[in-house]
Amino acid sequence: MPDPDLSGETRARFWKIAGAGASFQAGSTAVDSATVVASLVYQLTGSALAVGAASAVLRLGWLLPQFAVGYLAQSARKTMPFYVFGAYGRAIVAGLIGILLWFGDQVPPVWLAAAFLALWTCYAFVSGVVAVPYNDIVGRSIPSNARSRMLAYRFFGGGVLALGIAGFARSMLENGPLLRGYAMIFWLASLLMILSSTLFVSAGEPGQSKVDDRRKGANGLKNFVKGGFGILKDDARFRLFLFSQWLGGATLMALPFYMVAALKRGITAGDVGLLMGAQTIGALLSNPIWGRIGDAAGKLRLMQVVGVLRVLLPLAVLVLLAGGAGRLAFAALFLAIGAMMNGVTIGYLGFLMEISPDDRRPAYSAYFNTLAAPAALLPLLGAGFVNLISLPAVFVAAMAAAVCQFVLLLRISKEMA
Repeated sequence: MPDPDLSGETRARFWKIAGAGASFQAGSTAVDSATVVASLVYQLTGSALAVGAASAVLRLGWLLPQFAVGYLAQSARKTMPFYVFGAYGRAIVAGLIGILLWFGDQVPPVWLAAAFLALWTCYAFVSGVVAVPYNDIVGRSIPSNARSRMLAYRFFGGGVLALGIAGFARSMLENGPLLRGYAMIFWLASLLMILSSTLFVSAGEPGQSKVDDRRKGANGLKNFVKGGFGILKDDARFRLFLFSQWLGGATLMALPFYMVAALKRGITAGDVGLLMGAQTIGALLSNPIWGRIGDAAGKLRLMQVVGVLRVLLPLAVLVLLAGGAGRLAFAALFLAIGAMMNGVTIGYLGFLMEISPDDRRPAYSAYFNTLAAPAALLPLLGAGFVNLISLPAVFVAAMAAAVCQFVLLLRISKEMA
């Protein structure tokens, strides 16, 4: 439970924000770039490059809009309008993708793949508008000592819902026309995202206590840009965390290729639901652990624990590829992937909120995520490893990056000691 000393208003916001996050988590699971979208794109194109591009576009679209949104939000009296645009906008685009796929059998395959990737890009960039206002509103609504638990409740609730999503996805992909099955999955995701947006908006936005200070931080675009370089120069925690995020992006460049590895080992489209379910269960079971570590030992310690998983998972898939493993072994792998990715998200969001001053949180989110944006292109590098060398090469590279990131996270501990 959240701290009993939270005020009634804060407690109500805690549960509404957690509920909104759970609904979105379930919806995003339905269109997960490492499972559903990776399998859809690979079946549409047969190209590892296209799979890498779909993953890269999602990350790039999430990060790139944040500079502009951060600049505007830093001087705004309220950041909720930015959230409304991004949250409802991505739900609408997900629904449009469902319409495209429903009628996909009537479209030439090349045009279908191009249209899907175009709408997927739109989905990604509209989603990117959400990050800055979400971090700002949550950071002002939930005290630091309750944030990791709020995120854990969010992912736990989302995981419970996502188990149903996984069963639904498996049923749709096994028992009907394939493209219409994917269409139904995207429509369900759209409905869950609308529910999520409505819950978050109903929580409201706390009043600004330092509107004047926030305006000073955004007094002109030139000063806003200079402020970002000033933070990068003067704030060692921010700088090292950014370097860590670049290395983290290098470890995650392999993420969409876990599904490619499974498909190459005989996993069928119908088994995508099984792997989704395994990934969801892993996320679900890990939530209490990540929440307790994040609030009791700190967000940095949480990221270090997750860093160990980042090293082990590429090693595990290399073993599976060498040994000709079947669906149960890959289900276990995806279970561990789900646990890792929840830990990555809880640690990243929590630590970024932790190092961001309350009156400059939109700016900090914008600076950090804009500077981290180049890492979003790394799945394309992963595709290059697959096409030019071999599928195992991308996992070797990811493992090397994970080792480097873990060493850097230990250095951040020394800086904060």
